[in-house]
Order: sequence, then C-alpha cells, then structure tokens
Amino acid sequence: MEIQIRHAELEDYTALHAIYTGPKVVWGTLQLPFSSSEKQRKRLAEPRDGSYVLVACVDGEVIGHLHLETFPHSPRRKHVGHIGMGVHDDWQGKGVGTALMDTAVHFADNWLNLSRLELSVFTDNQPGINLYQKFGFEIEGRSRQFAFRDGQYIDVYFMARIKHE
Repeated sequence: MEIQIRHAELEDYTALHAIYTGPKVVWGTLQLPFSSSEKQRKRLAEPRDGSYVLVACVDGEVIGHLHLETFPHSPRRKHVGHIGMGVHDDWQGKGVGTALMDTAVHFADNWLNLSRLELSVFTDNQPGINLYQKFGFEIEGRSRQFAFRDGQYIDVYFMARIKHE
C-alpha cells in the first residue's frame, strides 16, 4: 500500500466530509457530529492566506487530511505553523498520520522556514500524542475543560516542536 500526499483540491470536499463525520474523528477533534459537506466545501474554496491543506490518498481515495496554518500577516508569529489533522476511521493506525506529519514537517522546515510547529490534542488521545512525539513535539501545557465532548468536559495538551539548527 502506497500512501500519496498531495495538495487538497475543491472536489475533495466530500471525502473530507466523510473523514470528519466518522465517530473516531469526531471523538478526537473539535468537529461536531452531523456537520454539513458544505462546510468542508467552503473551507477548501475560501482558504485563508498562509493556509496549506494536504490530503493523504491510497489508490486515489482521500483517507486523511492535514491543515497547516501559518500567520503571514502577523510579523511576530511568521515563524509559527499550527497543525490540525484527521484520518478516516477505517484508516487509523495504518501509517496515514505518519505520512501526513512527515510531509508537513518537511514542508515546514525546508520550504516555509518555520521554526515552531504547534497543535493541541485531547489528553486521552494517546495514539495522537504518540504520533506527535515521534516527530519531536513536546507537551508544553494542559488546558482543563478545554472542550465539551460526549456529555463531559475534556482537557487538551498544547504541544509544540521547535526546529533546532
């Protein structure tokens, strides 16, 4: 199985909708169940400046997504990128997240000249935490009752990776 990473195209919105409505992805992200496909279409059609959207594909099927947002209009944060990602429920644990993170870190380091990558992850998402630590992310802090999920509040870790020369 070969995982290919490419830039997201507008027609990928239905695949992203399928990813972000999966129960495991909803559980591990800030997405709500029952979101509309139009929301995904609009995100792809109207990206913010400094927004890079990658998808992971196997045999042409979009199975993962990573959004790298930079801050080109903030002089004091131009060195930072913020990552959010999701992998289709059926493809979790099969190297898709690793392929997306590997591509994003390489892109950030070698093309965007970002020295800090940051993200947040629910404290009970151990597979996600393990993935990010594999790429040099460290836990910098914890935010209690950060989000409401499945009837209860859940904490997040703030994680970052600092590129050292």
